[in-house]
Amino acid sequence: MSAQLHHLALGAHDVDALAAFYEDILGLLRLQTHRFDDGGTRSVWLSLGGGAVLMLETVDEDRAPARSRPPGLFLLALAATDDERRNLVDMLGEENCEVTTYTTYFCDPEGNRVAVSSYDLPDSPVV
Repeated sequence: MSAQLHHLALGAHDVDALAAFYEDILGLLRLQTHRFDDGGTRSVWLSLGGGAVLMLETVDEDRAPARSRPPGLFLLALAATDDERRNLVDMLGEENCEVTTYTTYFCDPEGNRVAVSSYDLPDSPVV
């Protein structure tokens, strides 16, 4: 079995606003939008690159059952250059970011903890 990332799913009360945040602030590209019968947004799928997808799913109790169960995903970290990290701090404001040597942390509009990191990951597993 390959252990590559397939998708991550985040629950949201306002999927459209959350999708706009990830598109506008992090530059993720929209792949698909799924709608309820009445036209409301059920989910938005955004590309994470390498074939992986970030799925933003509604958790509005009146429309669909909540799917998030603690303990859940506590951080979504995406790769970025140091310049991209600095630009993000400029866009979000220093007061909304925690900046370390390699990683910048912030929250999305739904309160999910997100990071962009320039830390080099190992290319192969340790044996």
